[in-house]
Amino acid sequence: MLRSYLRLVLFALGLLIGLQVPGFIADYAKRVEAHRLEAEQGLSGFRQTAQRFFQGDLDALVAHYRASDDAVMRSDADSVAHLVARAKLLDKEWAAMQGAWYVQVLHLATAADRRLLRETWDGYSYQVLLSPTAIAWGLCAALLLAWLVESVLLLVAGMLGFGRERRARQRHWG
Repeated sequence: MLRSYLRLVLFALGLLIGLQVPGFIADYAKRVEAHRLEAEQGLSGFRQTAQRFFQGDLDALVAHYRASDDAVMRSDADSVAHLVARAKLLDKEWAAMQGAWYVQVLHLATAADRRLLRETWDGYSYQVLLSPTAIAWGLCAALLLAWLVESVLLLVAGMLGFGRERRARQRHWG
């Protein structure tokens, strides 16, 4: 009986963990979007200058700043280059988060910006979404966790010899 309750608790834990996945994905996507809009706003003046003098090429604007005789312009080239690189990174992250759910999960697991992930995790508050996607994630995580833990425990019990006596009795008497 205790084993049944432990299975239920394990299943419930897996369900609650799985329900968090879509919420975290949504929070990450919102954070990327917010940073992306802020980066675009920070670059807007430089974009206008690049449009006017370099056909919109920000890299050409940075190269022009770096080649300048003015020390202030050369110094600002690094700042503008940093803003341009950040905007490109955020555009790439935003594009990755526009794909299907499995593309988003794969991106978060393998290629997401670690700083943005940490920022999202630090600001994340646990939530229980009841959307079909969240419910599917919850059920899948619950079943997977329950199956993995029970399989590991049965494997360990088998290696330690628990349950052999009962199986032997069942063969001889059952």
